[in-house]
Amino acid sequence: MSANSLPSANPSPLEDDGGATIASELPSVEAPPTATWRAIRRQLVRRPAALLSAGLFCLIVILCASAPLYARHVAHTGPNDNHLSATIEVDGKQVPVVSSGGATVTDGRVSIHAGGVPIGPQWLAAHGRYVLGADENGRDVAVRLLYGGLTSLTIALSAAAACVLIALAMSLLAAYFGGGVDWLVSRFFEVMWAFPVMLLGVALGAALAIDGFHHFGINVESGSLLIPIGVIGFAFIPYVGRPLRGQLLSLRERAFVEAAIADGVPGWRIMLLELAPNVISTVLVFFALTVANDIILEAGLSYLGAGVQPPNASWGTLIAEGKDRIVTAPWLALLPGAAMLLTALSLNVFTDTLRDALDPRSGRA
Repeated sequence: MSANSLPSANPSPLEDDGGATIASELPSVEAPPTATWRAIRRQLVRRPAALLSAGLFCLIVILCASAPLYARHVAHTGPNDNHLSATIEVDGKQVPVVSSGGATVTDGRVSIHAGGVPIGPQWLAAHGRYVLGADENGRDVAVRLLYGGLTSLTIALSAAAACVLIALAMSLLAAYFGGGVDWLVSRFFEVMWAFPVMLLGVALGAALAIDGFHHFGINVESGSLLIPIGVIGFAFIPYVGRPLRGQLLSLRERAFVEAAIADGVPGWRIMLLELAPNVISTVLVFFALTVANDIILEAGLSYLGAGVQPPNASWGTLIAEGKDRIVTAPWLALLPGAAMLLTALSLNVFTDTLRDALDPRSGRA
């Protein structure tokens, strides 16, 4: 048994006090799978910008996923390897990665060279090494940029998956059982909703970054990526759970659910096979939007020291490390910022197309 259509959802945007927007209009009608994929393809053909955005996001993912290969076979260094006293060959000459400083005398003139100055972008002059130069510790900026993207994407995708799954589970329980269960879930969502996302993330991240998490038989050490994943996923639960709960509550009153209950179908089967499939399109939209917001939140937390901990690289930590040299080496902060912006923007543009394809009320599906 399945529903032919879902009732309309409120088209108001979901935005917290910190400015984190999760969604605007939600898909409200469940179409057959073939028709749904046909609508998505039609939207992508009609809107080349969405197709380019999807391609750009895939390209960024592929480049970041290839970070270990690039580091091992091209750059010949890891993301955290220091090369303060190393030299590289540039156009047949040995050049120090980080200058040691000193003084030279030429024709009676003394020239003083500053020490601790990292090598600048070499592009292809050093056979793929230090393409974007080095930082003050002699670490390859290009390698750290790719590894930082890999870390940020891993955190964003994992946190979004955990957030959506937990929010869906809580919403299913609240909608099916109602009563006290619904009251508890609703109060949890409201309490969480009261805190701006960034403030909540900083508070939890800073607390857990000191000693980690050691409760309920769970031991997560400080510096583990599980900490920012858990903090970011937890912070966005109400922004996904509240609209899902509302949509599932309306589905709970539909005839096909009442018929399943009358037939003696177990509750878990009704939730998984009757209710959940009818909100899959909404869940897909929420997942993509949450990934984009997670990338921005992770960068903010890492920049403030409440997310990924040094020396591990993420786009947020790279921006924090590069801000001190924004005048002399602006690319150290601008490149990870641009990568973060392009990733989030490409996801938002693609998700807007996905929403239009899954929501007939938009008139563009």
